[in-house]
Amino acid sequence: MGAGHAHKLYRHGHSPVHDLPPHCKLVAVLCFVIVVVTTPREAMWAFALYAALLGAVAAMARIPAGFLLKRLVIEVPFVAFALLMPFVVPGEQTEVLGLSVSVPGLWGAWNVLAKGTLGVAASVILASTTELRSLLLGLQRLRMPPLLVQIASFMIRYGDVITGEMRRMSIARRSRGFEARGVRHWSVLAKSAGALFIRSYERGERVHLAMVSRGYTGTMPVIDEVTATRTQWAYASALPVLALVICLLGRSL
Repeated sequence: MGAGHAHKLYRHGHSPVHDLPPHCKLVAVLCFVIVVVTTPREAMWAFALYAALLGAVAAMARIPAGFLLKRLVIEVPFVAFALLMPFVVPGEQTEVLGLSVSVPGLWGAWNVLAKGTLGVAASVILASTTELRSLLLGLQRLRMPPLLVQIASFMIRYGDVITGEMRRMSIARRSRGFEARGVRHWSVLAKSAGALFIRSYERGERVHLAMVSRGYTGTMPVIDEVTATRTQWAYASALPVLALVICLLGRSL
């Protein structure tokens, strides 16, 4: 997979959560999200307990609350959609703060907000405690199709390359006195986007030819083999198992 690759969501640290193998964390987060999604929306107390579980994991991973909350901003579009539901979903009406809103819409908004926020929070904790390279190794360990793992790996690396190229092109435009201030400058930006696409495509061709000349046949060699002990699997399974117990109680009460 090459050299280590950090990302902006990752928070370097040494904690029991950081030290867990990546495939254990991936399975734990996936199972937790499935349990949350299948929980009845009426069991509001269950979602509070789920949030407490994630808070305990974040505390164990030494992730500050501010760091976690800032990363949750990514779900703002879903929040906006949820806030509209009480006004657009038909059904029985009720009054909230002097406004007539739909009861099914309120339940739907709560369902989206609660489950979406918990899912995003779990994903942020995963990303904050696992490097991208480790995530790819974890996916490889879970027998994800090798081609998909390679595509994801190249996307990560080319993302940085393309971002750097965009930054250099932007500096070049500014050094020549260009500043985009209106619609009449869109043609320049469009030409820059076209030039960026051509450069990226040509760079991809050169990289592929270099890989083929070094013996690439469609599969990448596995340099690091990640393994997990039964104890590590037990630690990782604590979150989804506790969530499952809460879910079952929510369905029975």
